[in-house]
Amino acid sequence: MDTFSSKFKLSSGGTIRLKHQRQKFNWDCGLTCIMMILPPDKKKHFIDNFKQICAQEGFNKSTWTIDLAYLMKKFELDHLFCTVTLGIQPAYGSQPFYAKVIQTDESRVMQRFTSAKTNGVNVEKRSLTIEELLHHLEKHGPIIILTNGNLLQCEICKINKLSTELRACLPWSPSYSGHYIALCGYDLTRQLVFYHNPSYSDRVCAITFGDLDDARFSYGTDEDTLLIYNSHTHFVPGASPFGSNNSIVTSD
Repeated sequence: MDTFSSKFKLSSGGTIRLKHQRQKFNWDCGLTCIMMILPPDKKKHFIDNFKQICAQEGFNKSTWTIDLAYLMKKFELDHLFCTVTLGIQPAYGSQPFYAKVIQTDESRVMQRFTSAKTNGVNVEKRSLTIEELLHHLEKHGPIIILTNGNLLQCEICKINKLSTELRACLPWSPSYSGHYIALCGYDLTRQLVFYHNPSYSDRVCAITFGDLDDARFSYGTDEDTLLIYNSHTHFVPGASPFGSNNSIVTSD
C-alpha cells in the first residue's frame, strides 16, 4: 500500500454517525442521502411530504445535483456544491443514462444554475482531492457525492469486486450509472473511506481511496460533490463505523 501524504493535519480516522435510510425507488438515491443527514424533525417532514416536495421542487422523478443543492437550501442545510461543469455537458445527450432525461430537464437545470447565487445556493466550479474530502469529513460534516455506481467496490461486502476483476481482462470501459452515496468517515492507515449506500439495507460500506476516485471521477459525474457543514452531526476521532470491533478485513 502506498503511503498517503496530505497537506492537512488529518487524524488517523473516525466516523460521523448517520441514521441509515434505504431508497424506495430507482431514482431517489440523492434524496435518500439527504434524509440521512437531516435532523430527525426535518427528516420526518421530508418523508411525510415526499411527493409534494418533489412536485414543488419541479424534478419529480429526475434529480440532478443542483436539485439536491436547492433542496438543502430549503431544509436550511449549510452546504457547498462543487462541480467541474456549471450546467449540463452537451455531449451527455448521446449517453444512454442521460439521453431520456436531458430533453425534459435541461431548461430547469440550467435555470437553477443561473439563479443559484440569487437563491442562496452556493456553487463553485472546482475539483476536489481525496485529502480535501477527508479534511471536510473531520472538520465540518458528511459529504454527498455522485459516483458511477458500477465502479463502487465495498471492501466489506465485496460488492462489484468480481465485475472489477473481469474488467481488468476486457478491453472496454464499464457503462455509467449515476448513484449518490453519503460519505461518513475514513481510516487513514488502511486508506479507506466509509459511506452509506442508500440502495442497501442498514450497513456502512468501505471503499479504498483509489476506488473512490475512480467512481467519482468517472465520465458522467462532473465530479459533483455536496459538502455539508452540519452542526448536529459530529466526527468522532478513532470511532469505527462497525461498532466496537475496529478491525476491517480488506481484499487482497
